[in-house]
Amino acid sequence: MLRRNFVKSTLGIAGAAIAAGESFASAPQAKNQFKLKYASHFGMFQNTAGKDVIDQLKFMADQGFMALEDNGMMGRPVAEQERIAKEMARLNMEMGVFVVDKGGNSANTLAAGKKEYVDIFLDGCKKAVEVAKRVNAKWMTVVPGDFERNLPIGVQTGNVIDALRRGAEILEPHGLVMVLEPLSDSPNLFLRTSDQTYEICRGVNSKSCKILYDIYHMQKNEGRIIYNIDKTWSEIDYFQIGDEPGRKEPTTGEINYKNVFKYIYDRSKKENKSFIMGMEHGNSKPGKEGEAALIKAYVESDSFTI
Repeated sequence: MLRRNFVKSTLGIAGAAIAAGESFASAPQAKNQFKLKYASHFGMFQNTAGKDVIDQLKFMADQGFMALEDNGMMGRPVAEQERIAKEMARLNMEMGVFVVDKGGNSANTLAAGKKEYVDIFLDGCKKAVEVAKRVNAKWMTVVPGDFERNLPIGVQTGNVIDALRRGAEILEPHGLVMVLEPLSDSPNLFLRTSDQTYEICRGVNSKSCKILYDIYHMQKNEGRIIYNIDKTWSEIDYFQIGDEPGRKEPTTGEINYKNVFKYIYDRSKKENKSFIMGMEHGNSKPGKEGEAALIKAYVESDSFTI
């Protein structure tokens, strides 16, 4: 794996549309009127839209993808961050997650309880606040790191909770949310399942520490996607998408995304909530043909009845 006023206003618009039972994620002039708010990545449509990030944003919005994810946003030059944010505001697009830079998914594990590791994480949170202000972001991805195998699991969990509480204290005054992502990339990673992440979020007990439920990773690690979304729903603040096997667009693997999307949509509507659905996957086919196939897959998966 490698938002302030703007967010409040766009979430308000989305919430009103959900309450009215309408598609809310796409601009009226977009080619596709999606029911959910799908967030694409730079590079996903570059064969069709070109390599310039602004042209790619225009293409995303034109296709109905009204949000963006950019894991590497913190590493972009300030001028580029500002340029992206300005165009997104013009297009009425919402910013999804970027990754808090703490040295990599496995590195500087918070489970170890070491001051130097925690300091790196907290410094990343402080820098993330400035980036979030610049790009109108609300959510940022956090991965606690690897297991610390020489410590009991309960002690490791306590260390992670303690560090995340300190991170939440930095983010809370700014209305920002770190979303914890359990991953399947390596069995060495400490955070692996949705129920474990739920437990940690409840322990941190902050509106600035919630779950990023990545459907691809959770299909690999635990399955029972709708069941586990239901059980951890109160702590979920963000979703990501990818089919399994292959981590490509919906319809290319074993996950019934139409059913999963319908569950999320129906429950969101009932509770007047709104989620960004991050498209954190590759394209199953190369070139323009693959980009067209990806769009078609989302049109199909979003075609559930309401």
